[in-house]
This record gives sequence, C-alpha cells and structure tokens, in this order.
Amino acid sequence: MTAGRRRATAVLLTALLALTGCTSDELAVNDPPTTTATLPMPPGASFGAQPPEGVDAQACEATASLRPLSPMPEPGQMPRGSTMARIAARGRLVVGTDIGSNPLSFRNPISGDIEGFDIYVAHWISEAIFGDVRVEYRILSTGDRVPALADGDVDIVVKSMSITCARRQTIEFSAPYYVAAQRILVYRNSGIETTAGLAHKTLCATRNSTAATRIQRRAPSAKLVSTNTWADCLVLMQQGQADAIVGDAPILSGIAAQDPWFRIVGDSIGTEYYGVGIPLGENDMVRFVNGVLEERRADGSWQRAYNQWLAGLGPGSPPAVAYRD
Repeated sequence: MTAGRRRATAVLLTALLALTGCTSDELAVNDPPTTTATLPMPPGASFGAQPPEGVDAQACEATASLRPLSPMPEPGQMPRGSTMARIAARGRLVVGTDIGSNPLSFRNPISGDIEGFDIYVAHWISEAIFGDVRVEYRILSTGDRVPALADGDVDIVVKSMSITCARRQTIEFSAPYYVAAQRILVYRNSGIETTAGLAHKTLCATRNSTAATRIQRRAPSAKLVSTNTWADCLVLMQQGQADAIVGDAPILSGIAAQDPWFRIVGDSIGTEYYGVGIPLGENDMVRFVNGVLEERRADGSWQRAYNQWLAGLGPGSPPAVAYRD
C-alpha cells in the first residue's frame, strides 16, 4: 500500500470511529463473525444406497406384451364396456408424465406447451380414442409412476418408463416403443471417461430409476445422491455437489443441451425398454395401445417423431416387438 493510500485509510477509520463513538478495539470486537454459506440441496434429495430393483427385462421376458386389438376400432367408436369407452365417456385421457425430461417430455418455455417424444406417444393414443388430442397431464416424479397407476390416478403413464420384471408385478406395460442406452454425464474437464473413473465419486440419479440400481452395481464405492427430478441432478452438478449424472441417453442429452460444459462419456451401462404404463388388469387397454403403436410404426409416425426429437442421438428405428399370446 502506498503512503497516500495509508493516509486515506487512516482518515476514513478516524471518521468512522468518531461517528460510532467506538474505539478501534471496540470496533474490532463488535465485528460480526465470519460464516461459511452452505449450498442448499434440492427438496427431497438424499444420500445413500437405494433398494436394488431387478433391471434385466429379459429375465422374465417382461418386454413381451399382449397381441394388438384386432380389428382396431374407429376413433369415437370404442367397444362398449371397455376401458377405452370409459375414458371416452369422461372426455379426456389422463396421462402421467414429466415436464423436465427434454427431449422426451418437457414444457416449452416459449409456448408453455408440453412437448417431446413421449408426448407424441400420448397424443397418438388420444387420437385413436377421440379422433383428436384430449389429454389431461398429471406431472409425476420417477418414484410416483407406479403408485399413480396402481391407485387409478392416471389412465396411462408415458414418462421414459422402463419395462422391468419388478414393475410387471404391479402394473401392465405396452410393447416397447423405444430402446434407450444408459450412459454417464460429466463435466468436460472432469477426467472421467468410463465407469472406472466413478470410483469414490458422487453420482446423481432420480429416485427409483433403473440407472440408480445399475450404477450401484458398476461403481460400488461411489456415493449416490437420489433426487425427485433430473433437473435437480443438473442443479447438484452445477453447484459442485455431484461429479456425474447417470441416466438414459435421451435424458442426458437434454441436460447436456442446457450446459455446454457437459458431455456424455463411456459405453452403455445398460439398455432400457420404454413402455406405456397401464393399470394392472386392463388387458383391453394394453391391446388397444399396442394396436396404436403398430399403426404408428407402419405409417411412419414413429420415425418422424424420432427424427424431430431424438435424431441427435444418431440413427434410430422402432424396437422389435414380441407378443406372448
């Protein structure tokens, strides 16, 4: 510090003491203590291992669904007494989904509309019942999907929902409409390139996701933080409270699109088959939805939806389908 700056500081301090009536010692004693801010955790976020869930859909042939309804009814002419007729009488299809899983299901910040690949699937089902889109959305967390179906809060769930043997015990599924690889999202300068680099790191995944189960097996020394939404994982990464996010490639690509410092690394750690979730016992609805998916594969709607929402992941085609009856 120069002599001039020292004199100016001394004059300022003398003036401050005169105004407060304190001595220099009293002023030092009365200074507020220095505190360290703690970054807030997203609501519902928690550390610790999750109960394991069976994630191998082929172990019980979970992806094999019921054969499509044939012939398919015309819109507005649902079979009497069917699940579809009950929905038609209500006048809207109640769909459980998400608004934070770009590009699968998200709210467009400009128009306010809910959009994405999964939303197209919901629209196809509504159009097959009514002839147009009449959808009421119920926003669900990953962990709320199965309970919402079991409790009858929604007619269907279209929310990046993986078909698993465990879930098959309490709900029905359509045939697969998309196959997703599970990957790792990290910062570009993290030095993490594969699952081996996750040892002793903090990893984020949504609660009750198959990604959480898989990564606990692949990187047992890693620390897992579970959140209600993928957006919460993004916040934890940006605050430096997580080193990586583990999830399905479409969802990770949507997160990466929001921050240029993120990138997806490593080979696939697993494969997920997305299906439309349907309440247990509603076999007519399973067959109807499978018929809708067959029609949309055949008329090119599936490919057009993929090209619009998921082309950034590379070439794609509808998944192979197997029926168990």
